[in-house]
Amino acid sequence: MTDASLLAELISRSATRHPEAIALSYGKQSMSYAVLQKSIESFVAGLLGLGLQRGERVAIYLEKRLETVISSFGSTAAGCVFVPLNPLLKADQVAYIMRDCNVRALVTSSERLPLLTPVLSSCHDLRHVLVVGGAPLASGGAPLAWLHWDDLLQADGSTSGHRVIDSDMAAILYTSGSTGKPKGVVLSHRNLVAGAKSVASYLGNHADDTLLAALPLSFDAGFSQLTTAFHVGARVVLLNYLLPQDVLRALARERISGLTAVPPLYIQLAELEWPATIGEHLRYFANTGGRLPRETLAALRARLPGSRPYLMYGLTEAFRSTYLPPEEVDQRPDSIGKAIPNAEILVLREDGSPCAANEPGELVHRGALVGMGYWNDREKTAERYRPLPTNTPGRDSGLVLPEIAVFSGDTVRMDEQGFIYFIGRRDEMMKTSGYRVSPTEVEEVLYATRLVGECVAFGVDHPKLGQAIQVIVTPPANGCLDTDALLAECRQRMPAYMVPSNIAVRPGPLPRNPNGKLDRKALAGEFLGDASAAPGETAPETPGGVVVE
Repeated sequence: MTDASLLAELISRSATRHPEAIALSYGKQSMSYAVLQKSIESFVAGLLGLGLQRGERVAIYLEKRLETVISSFGSTAAGCVFVPLNPLLKADQVAYIMRDCNVRALVTSSERLPLLTPVLSSCHDLRHVLVVGGAPLASGGAPLAWLHWDDLLQADGSTSGHRVIDSDMAAILYTSGSTGKPKGVVLSHRNLVAGAKSVASYLGNHADDTLLAALPLSFDAGFSQLTTAFHVGARVVLLNYLLPQDVLRALARERISGLTAVPPLYIQLAELEWPATIGEHLRYFANTGGRLPRETLAALRARLPGSRPYLMYGLTEAFRSTYLPPEEVDQRPDSIGKAIPNAEILVLREDGSPCAANEPGELVHRGALVGMGYWNDREKTAERYRPLPTNTPGRDSGLVLPEIAVFSGDTVRMDEQGFIYFIGRRDEMMKTSGYRVSPTEVEEVLYATRLVGECVAFGVDHPKLGQAIQVIVTPPANGCLDTDALLAECRQRMPAYMVPSNIAVRPGPLPRNPNGKLDRKALAGEFLGDASAAPGETAPETPGGVVVE
């Protein structure tokens, strides 16, 4: 059997190979690959029966559950495009996205529908609302038609979807939009399938794996848990957790062999007592969405001596870019590794020429995982997706057609052995006392002191420093935060220009964006808003002040 080239073929091919194998578990429910495939076929027939055309968008506003997976893969099998909406989004945010990408059909639940009803009339292209669970509410009238999920799946599953090829759109994933409106990253079937194959190859995924889907499925790394598992015929456990302790219980109860999470969750997990049995079956744990503090990594490895750590870097615009093999973690724990299989990562100067070893430059991703741009946004697409210059490695001057790559906006360096180190995002770098400082540099030192629970750093305007370094921290697990001791550690571990000008203490946990990452920009905006409301509470002229909220 040939490998999958379209997204839904990841499931159909595994269903042919191992029809009785369990594909999904959700609470007490389980679904085999054969049943999952049949459900997708019925969903396809139902969508086509509603008259949806090739490339039309289907929004999915559900928590992680079986219907979320069926509608995601079923939309692409029908020749449509799925738009996963983070279940944490509010009604106005959902409506904005549905208007932005001209959503034709919406899949949601009977519990969520009343929240959306006031805004649905503003979604000008929306025609069909598919309701999961309960009894659908009375329709709001033309042009909307509301249909119950069970009725939709009564359609004859023998109907084939619209013809599509692997370069067609499959999904639009919206970024969290911490500043301005969110942007829709368009991904093709080729992007998603190539990503599944690449990630599964270096993680060593196989049919006996059980992966925990703890991240939102609207997050590229969260959806990757589905694609990598389905590529090899593994099982995925869907988890909507409230507390980090829920994650530990699921790891033990479901005998999870692979966990992928973001640093804020790992920081919380590292403070908990782990059931001893988890280490017997957790083959690996992988980090994405930001640098994992060294202290957190060390704590996880102490609890899981037999589990292999994978430190990964990715961006939605190219799905996944680099990983650090476990055998390199002790030698270079600060590295984000090398390019994943079937991708090339370049470090380029502003003129497009390659940087020398250890010279800071922009991380540029080329290959099959490069997305299709931002939906309906030529300006932002032109900023991030650009042709590679002819002097780029891998591009011969005789090639006439341009190759589009993702210019990440992230500043990195590559050492003599080809390992890459993250320095910072260009739009987050702080300029203080003439020095450029990455927030992650400051945060890493704060975590290393073991005196804080969570922390974020950002720059605030200052008349003499240019920018003062502001830090917001939460107390550690023991609840005691000695700010004088923390500042003393900072002065001992940092050059003077990097020492925070202010430390604001607040109870945890710090706010996250919809993808579970610490929302540095929201915290900065909140802090600056407070400062503007209280003139006179300005940063000191020299580093070292402490503000306790």
